[in-house]
Amino acid sequence: MPLPKLPRPRVPRPRAPRPRVPGSRVPGSARLSWSSGRLTRLPRRPWWPRDRRGRRRAVQTVMLGCVLALMPVTWMHAVADSRVRTVADVPAGDVAVVFGAGLRAGRPAPYLAHRLDAAAELYSTGKVKVVLVTGDNSREEYDEPDAMRTYLIERGVPDGRIVSDYAGFDTWDSCVRARKIFGVDRAVLVTQGFHVRRAVALCRAAGVESYGVGVSERRDATWYYGGIREMFASGKAAAEALLRPDPMFLGPTETGVTEALAAGHAR
Repeated sequence: MPLPKLPRPRVPRPRAPRPRVPGSRVPGSARLSWSSGRLTRLPRRPWWPRDRRGRRRAVQTVMLGCVLALMPVTWMHAVADSRVRTVADVPAGDVAVVFGAGLRAGRPAPYLAHRLDAAAELYSTGKVKVVLVTGDNSREEYDEPDAMRTYLIERGVPDGRIVSDYAGFDTWDSCVRARKIFGVDRAVLVTQGFHVRRAVALCRAAGVESYGVGVSERRDATWYYGGIREMFASGKAAAEALLRPDPMFLGPTETGVTEALAAGHAR
């Protein structure tokens, strides 16, 4: 009777190490160790250069980035700082421009209401003769200019001295439309303190000789958010002042401001 065949023992074959390809390792990535057959993780490379030349280049790159990031903010302050005033000391002008800042339940939000309060005071003290309210009316159910008009009328500004711009979708659009559509070449801009420099800089770039009234606010979360937002918006503002794009909607010229001023002089 033949003996049963026993299973042949399996002897592991030695494997040659896998050749390394220069530059194939990625810091922090996992690779298979061919000698042990286990998955291991490579050590991470230091993020800061070790040699002096590399460190010098890294510092120069960081400094250049900081300079480029601060240039738009520096430009805004250089252009507008001397033209930011209060309601009491702003030079008199024919037109005040009030920028939209949002509605709540169809009424001006607190920040917008404070802007309108300042504009009403400018009118009541004789600093301006006409108020141009510029805001968003891109949707039928959202009408910033009409809400702003109603608020000003409630505070004693005659309806005939208020002119509405329904396509002021952002600061640049409002400034360009004030000049090209409504014929305003000089204005008092009314907005919050963190926004007033950008408004003055952009309106001057659009051809409107401007002074700004910075409405003061308590420093709550909205105020800090607005200040941070302006840091990022300054880059867009610098590009708009340089490239001078057309607004989202330009449309035909309007005579509302001219007629309101003429009616005021006739009285």
